Amino acid sequence: MIMNTPTGFFVTGTDTEVGKTLLSGALILKLREAGIRAIGFKPVVAGTYIDSNGHKLNEDLEALRIASGLNSQEPSLCPYVLDEAAAPHLVAKKNDVYLDPSIILGDLHSLSQQFEVVVEGAGGFLVPLNEQEDLGDLAQAIDLPVILVVGMRLGCINHALLTCEAIVSRQLTLAGWVANTLSEEMPLLEENIQTLKDRIFAPFLGVIPTLPKHLEKLENAPYSIETLRFAAEHIKLPE
Repeated sequence: MIMNTPTGFFVTGTDTEVGKTLLSGALILKLREAGIRAIGFKPVVAGTYIDSNGHKLNEDLEALRIASGLNSQEPSLCPYVLDEAAAPHLVAKKNDVYLDPSIILGDLHSLSQQFEVVVEGAGGFLVPLNEQEDLGDLAQAIDLPVILVVGMRLGCINHALLTCEAIVSRQLTLAGWVANTLSEEMPLLEENIQTLKDRIFAPFLGVIPTLPKHLEKLENAPYSIETLRFAAEHIKLPE
């Protein structure tokens, strides 16, 4: 892998569908509010839909585009857009596509010449990219401070602590973590958050509450700017 020195953050999660895009969009808004030219980026996405204008889109990328203040004609935020919603390395192999870290890092390097980049991972921290490399390897090559999103549901304590160990084992900086309350509030939510506070030796950046009904993401659509602003109100930037 080639080495680059972008500035920004790498956002990972305890699993898929735990709120990485929601947090990434909120971070971008917070950075922009602070006067920083911030933009979103994803190494790979899997899953597209057709919008009302007949355009093929990905929900996560469109949410990052909204947060970044970009329209669809502006810079690409992802080098690999796969149609099928499944593990990226499997979809890529099925379609004879090689997910090349050097291509990903090259695109990221280009963006980082102009922007502070919030890189959102795909799935969890060790999701494979190809037969040899995973997203943990990519995060290590990018070498940005990592922010962990913990989806607050049964099992999240184990997933969070294992992910923290994996991040630290790669000699990466864990800049902080966020508790994301999912659609149904888990039992003993505050007690679970306190347990994680006691065991994760990195700054706690906030709790994103369950989204109000009018801010919930629609099917085949990105998060709205209002939803991203709601999340941004409940987190702080790492110091």
